[in-house]
Amino acid sequence: MVKVLDLLHRGASRSFVAECEVLKNTRHRNLVKVLTACSGFDLQENDFKAIVYEYMDNGNLENWFHFSPQENSQIEDNRRLTFVERLNILIDVACAVDYLHNDCEPAIIHCDLKPSNVLLDKNITAHVSDFGVARFEQQKIQNSSSDNHSSIGIQGTIGYAPPEYGMGSNPSKAGDVYSFGILILEILTGKRPTHELFQDGLNLHSYANAGLADRGVEIADPKLLQERDEQIQMRKKGKSSEVKDKFDVYLVCMIKVGVACSVEFPADRMKIGDVVAYANLLQLLDKLIFLASVFHNIMICNKLQKLSINISKKRYAFYMYPVAMQRLY
Repeated sequence: MVKVLDLLHRGASRSFVAECEVLKNTRHRNLVKVLTACSGFDLQENDFKAIVYEYMDNGNLENWFHFSPQENSQIEDNRRLTFVERLNILIDVACAVDYLHNDCEPAIIHCDLKPSNVLLDKNITAHVSDFGVARFEQQKIQNSSSDNHSSIGIQGTIGYAPPEYGMGSNPSKAGDVYSFGILILEILTGKRPTHELFQDGLNLHSYANAGLADRGVEIADPKLLQERDEQIQMRKKGKSSEVKDKFDVYLVCMIKVGVACSVEFPADRMKIGDVVAYANLLQLLDKLIFLASVFHNIMICNKLQKLSINISKKRYAFYMYPVAMQRLY
C-alpha cells in the first residue's frame, strides 16, 4: 500500500517528515508497518514523496461502515462486522494509542484518530495509520509559537477533533482519547459524528449518553441487534435470554466507555490505559463464562454473569479487577 503525498497541499512536506519521524522509532502490532519511504523527483522533475506501508487486505474501517447506496446488498453482507470483531478492533486501537501515549519516549499524540485511519489486515486485526499530523508530547510545550497554534484549526477532522482544539489548545493525550471515544460510539451505533441527526446542540456523545438512560441498547447499530436476535434463534429456547443478557451488558459497557472518553472537559476523560484494562476485563469475564458453561459449573457461571452486570453499572470498573477474581470463590 503506497501513500503518495500531494505536495501542492499546504503542509504536505511537513506531514511527510512528521510521519517518518514518528514511525521510524515505533514498533507495535497495532500500528501500521512502514516498509520504506521515498523522497525525490518524478519524471517531470517535480518533488515526489511517498510512504510504502504493509498491505492491509481488508482496507480501512471507514469502508466497512459507510459506503455508497449504489453498492449492492451482497457487498453490504460481506462488510458486516460482528460485535466481537468490533470489540476486538476497539481493543486493538486502544492498545496502539496506549503504546503511543505511555510506552514511547517522548509520548506521541496521533491527533487524527478516525475510522479511515484504522486499517484492517486479513485477520481483521486493526492497525492505526496516518501520522502526518502527529506530535511528540514535548513539542506542545517547546513549540507553542503562533504557527503551531494556527495549525490546530486544520488539525484533526471535524466530528472527531476535541472541542478544545477549536479554541486553540495544543494537541494532548486527552484529545486523542476524545477522538477514540467518538470512534467507539460510531462503531457501536453505526452513526458518523457528522450524521444529519446531530444538530441544534445534539451530537454523537450526547445522543449516546441520553440513549443509555432512555433506550438502552436500542441506540446500537441495527446490524448488531440483528446479530443478537439471530444468535438467540440459534440457541436453545432455555438459553436465549442468556445470550441477550450477555450481549446487552457488554454493549452497554463499551458505550459507557465511549461516553466517558468523549466528555467535554479533558480532565474528566478516561485515561487510555484505563480503557485497555476495562476492555481486557470484559474479555476475561467472557472467556471465564464460556469455560464455566463448558464444564457445567453453573454456580461460577452465574457469579460471573452477575459480576458482569454489576460492572456495567459502574462508570469506571478497571479497579475492580482484583476484587472481581476474589468474588468467584
